[in-house]
Amino acid sequence: MTDYLTAVKDMLGPPENRYADPTAWAALEAELGLALPADYKAIVDGYAPVTVNVHLSLAHPATEWWNLAKTIRDTSEAWSRTRWQHDWAEGSLSDPRVICGVRDLTFGPRDGLIPLASTDRGDVVFLAPQAYGFSGGICVACGDGDWAGYPMPFVEWFYRFLIGEDMAGYKSAALYPGPVQLEYPPMGPGDQGRVAYGPERSW
Repeated sequence: MTDYLTAVKDMLGPPENRYADPTAWAALEAELGLALPADYKAIVDGYAPVTVNVHLSLAHPATEWWNLAKTIRDTSEAWSRTRWQHDWAEGSLSDPRVICGVRDLTFGPRDGLIPLASTDRGDVVFLAPQAYGFSGGICVACGDGDWAGYPMPFVEWFYRFLIGEDMAGYKSAALYPGPVQLEYPPMGPGDQGRVAYGPERSW
């Protein structure tokens, strides 16, 4: 059985844990009313704020810029105000209510979808109360307006994203041969940010 957290770290390189801060996580989780997955927190602590392989961005709860708590709050409020509904076919597997097993879809604290990451293609990666019956699975609002569900923890979803599987709906794969690119954004005035790379990969 694959240890997905170890496999992800093997591709990204040793975690720097630049902003690891248990008190920041505790404050965020108190606001959300739930404990975020340990594997997700380990990846965020290890590498975020970061954009991975050009597309996928992760924020951190302990930073002023690229702050995860603010990102979750702002994204949840925006989605709560937006008419996300479509004329889904009866029982459509791309209806987010079917994916999440709920009658009404909500965003943010107290059993709503929690935004964990986003892409420059308009995808939003949500932690769902369940995804096709999997507790704490992943539901993705795809940039093309469709939805996709993944009955797996975030770290497995992230691993599959890195190896080039379709993890944001049909034909969404973004495989980049060679080392994973890690783009660390500016963290304050005058900071230029930097780009780093994980270890060589075998493909």
